[in-house]
Amino acid sequence: MTSSDRPLLNRRLAEFGTTVFAEMSALALRTGAINLGQGFPDTDGPEEVREAAVRALRDGRGNQYPPGPGIPELRTAVAAHQQRRYGLSFDPDTEVLVTAGATEAIAASLLALVEPGDEVIALEPYYDSYAASIAMAGGTRVPVTLRPSEGRFRLDLDELRDAVTDRTRLLLINTPHNPTGTVLTREELASIAELAVERDLLVVTDEVYEHLVFDDAEHVPLASFPGMRDRTVTISSAGKTFSFTGWKVGWITASPELVTAVRSAKQYLTYVSAGPFQYAVAEALALPESYFTDFRADMLAKRDLLAAGLEDAGLTVYRPSGTYFVTADIRPLGESDGVAFCRALPERAGVVAIPTAVFYDHREMGAPFVRFAFCKRADMLREASDRLSDLRNRT
Repeated sequence: MTSSDRPLLNRRLAEFGTTVFAEMSALALRTGAINLGQGFPDTDGPEEVREAAVRALRDGRGNQYPPGPGIPELRTAVAAHQQRRYGLSFDPDTEVLVTAGATEAIAASLLALVEPGDEVIALEPYYDSYAASIAMAGGTRVPVTLRPSEGRFRLDLDELRDAVTDRTRLLLINTPHNPTGTVLTREELASIAELAVERDLLVVTDEVYEHLVFDDAEHVPLASFPGMRDRTVTISSAGKTFSFTGWKVGWITASPELVTAVRSAKQYLTYVSAGPFQYAVAEALALPESYFTDFRADMLAKRDLLAAGLEDAGLTVYRPSGTYFVTADIRPLGESDGVAFCRALPERAGVVAIPTAVFYDHREMGAPFVRFAFCKRADMLREASDRLSDLRNRT
């Protein structure tokens, strides 16, 4: 302790300790449990994309600092992707910024756009880096809770509107939504866009699961709605779409003014990163449509496999419309504390999951919910389902 007895950790981060992902992954290693907690695949992505990275390394491309905004090939590929997919036109020179994954993009956006005292509205439960990034920026987070109803977690648009005050600076929107798997509908997004325009709010949208939407859901970028092009920072990344999460290649697309602001913060975080991998991701974004279709179909089959296993184990399952996470309610097992449940689960069943309560400010709202990742090999999901089936027999 220092002579003044002042805590070493910045008070803005005092509430944040070791992430739940690190805790649960360590628990998986210690117990030998199947890790359905942290959201990373257990197989690599396309061989041609991996070989593109090897080729870049051997050719000496990206082994030294890449350009600050990202290599031109990747920025061009990102712009082409947005145009091809959504009809959104972005200048690769002024409206695209490459980041160290979506996590840095989120942090840099909030550090750039939020000042102490500003309120940031986020959909609860939220990915844990949102809360930390808002805190580091000195902002105040204002959660709007997604509540389970008719098989999915739903946004109350009236509650969202009521949460906006004169201090609100920014809406932080995540769709497809981690951890609930909800995909906001076109009508819901239109209402959010109208609110942002009416109240002159900035919006940061995390769309990293844009290629993982199932059943009748569709992903519609918020930036495509009237009045949103120049007030929205759209974030995505390669990790979830191409199953190379360790490469940490993300990006933002936004107006030149917003990109300049975010770049001003980003350049003092990592400066640059993932040089050779940027060349590989540029090639990945140009893969034929069959890759994205097959990838989605594979994840849909895995979703249904794990969801059926969880239902057989006695849990109430909310089948996601997007992402690669399933949320389950443990109350049918006679349990109500998701944190205690997840800490005991490796010993009880040899499986690791994440308690959803850690993603809430209103912990009681998330207490009975648990998140399982299905981005694993089918044989591992079957084995996990077999292990979990004993839960019903023990209640």
